[in-house]
Amino acid sequence: MSLNESLSLKKSPQDLHEPSAWSVLRRLGRYLARYKMRVAVSLLALVVAAIATLTMPVAFRYLVDIGFAMPASGATDHVSVSGANVNLIFIGLFALASILALSTAVRFYCVSWLGERITSDLRNDVYSQVLVQDPQFFESLKTGEVLSRLSSDTTLIQSLIGTSISMGLRNVLLFFGSLFMMLYTDLRLATIIVALLLVVVVPILFFGRKVRRLSRTSQDKLADTGAMAGETLGAMQIVQAYGRESLESSKYADATNQAFDAAINRNKSRSFLTALAIVLVFGAIVLVLWLGAKAVIAGTLSAGLLTQFIMYAVIVGGSAAAMAEVFGDIQRAVGATTRLIELLDAKPTIHSPVVQTSATDNTAIQATSTAGASVAFEGVSFSYPSRPNELSLNNVSFTAQPGETIAIVGPSGAGKSTVLQLLLRFYDPQSGVISLNGIAVTELNLKALRKSIGLVSQDSVVFSANALENIRYGRLSATDEEVYAAASSAQADEFIRKLPDGYLTYVGERGTRLSGGQKQRLSIARALIKNPPLLLLDEATSALDAESEHKVQVALERAMAGRTTLVIAHRLATIKNADRIIVLDQGGIVESGTHAELSRSDGMYASLAAMQFSGE
Repeated sequence: MSLNESLSLKKSPQDLHEPSAWSVLRRLGRYLARYKMRVAVSLLALVVAAIATLTMPVAFRYLVDIGFAMPASGATDHVSVSGANVNLIFIGLFALASILALSTAVRFYCVSWLGERITSDLRNDVYSQVLVQDPQFFESLKTGEVLSRLSSDTTLIQSLIGTSISMGLRNVLLFFGSLFMMLYTDLRLATIIVALLLVVVVPILFFGRKVRRLSRTSQDKLADTGAMAGETLGAMQIVQAYGRESLESSKYADATNQAFDAAINRNKSRSFLTALAIVLVFGAIVLVLWLGAKAVIAGTLSAGLLTQFIMYAVIVGGSAAAMAEVFGDIQRAVGATTRLIELLDAKPTIHSPVVQTSATDNTAIQATSTAGASVAFEGVSFSYPSRPNELSLNNVSFTAQPGETIAIVGPSGAGKSTVLQLLLRFYDPQSGVISLNGIAVTELNLKALRKSIGLVSQDSVVFSANALENIRYGRLSATDEEVYAAASSAQADEFIRKLPDGYLTYVGERGTRLSGGQKQRLSIARALIKNPPLLLLDEATSALDAESEHKVQVALERAMAGRTTLVIAHRLATIKNADRIIVLDQGGIVESGTHAELSRSDGMYASLAAMQFSGE
């Protein structure tokens, strides 16, 4: 299944090729198979509880015939026993109740444990799979949608495994066990009930499929609300700055109302399904019991046997109603599981080569950690998947020798950031070759490639942790002293030590407790501690004031020594000393040279330089 096929999320459920419920449940069965012993204990407890339940009507039959009824004139199995035997029957009933209680408790604990454990495993697997997806994946799926699937959808699966499946199996055992005992008690009456129940099953199955489709729709609508809320909360400052609180509240209310309507439609169908099952099943039972009552009056059936038959009939009816309810839960959970399976089956378009040769193993990149790395673009053309007819890069070719600093400038939309994204293999070009140390990046191990590159992006990313952990994210094995040194090189040590708890200060979600410049310097320290042979700087000083920019520029110049560096910059003053400057426009290279060479020419760079340096 391709990524686009697996994430056809905007289609209606009718347009989707839905897998069968059993195929989906088999996927869940793989998780259950990891805990065979726990499953075995649950099934054993389930069987014991069902046997205890099915034995109770027999005990009541003897109790009625012994203590409360005279033998029917035509009955031949009336039991005449003493009061001591009556006591034994009551003791037996209590013993059965105790066995039922113990086995039910064991079953409940085991299946609850399985529900929690498998839900955790499923969440971990889905999250791990999402983390290896490339940017194209997130062009078609919002992060809020992923979060919804990880929360609300897995909660439904937890309910399915921890409750519904167990209850379903229990009621299946009781249903067929009671049917068998009814056949044993009175073949004629039981045969009539079986025939009527077969007629009942057809409409239940028909409406069950409808419930499943509506459940899928309901979950999709609920996920839309989560995605919308996540996007809005992530841009709260913009929302409030433009006074759009009412607009966003209205949009969210519309989305929740749509989710509500979808849920109501689902619940209407489930309610109708349950009511239909109860009416049809109990209607069949009432008809047969009427026939049984006439048999007792005629003397061809004892009161005890009728009591036993009635109890089994009640169990059959109750089990059928419960199975209808469980069937609705299963259909709803199957819809949720299908959405998670789409994530589990999503395959990234960017991945390491299947066959790794000795020339392209990890050491080919790691060995360059202190000598820089050579970079080459040869006839590279690229269009983003969302804009296939628009070339972001058009036949771009350039090289960077180990230790060189190459600056890339140009107007917005010229393709500058695209160069860095292709180097990191977030995307692959449609044509041309990108090489690192003479080896095409498509032939390199993906993790080794990215391990050799340090990135400082224009939008500084800070995690909800302390400053120490944010910097150490660049190299998890770094010591505290190495973290301090990297922070010092990035001009971050001074402000970090002034925080309430120094390096252990929690910086808030997305670094909300830090200024833009402080967040940027943390990002630079994170890249420096990685100590990569290739450094990519995408407007690395854009969020700094003049004083901080100067300090960081000095630190970056020291960090770039001995490394190959590609710098994207709008402020030409920060790249005047670059070994070479490449000017991009509309995806193509229009100029290349040093600052002095390009300033003397009558080209785009000279125009930009004239505008920026005119006030100096």
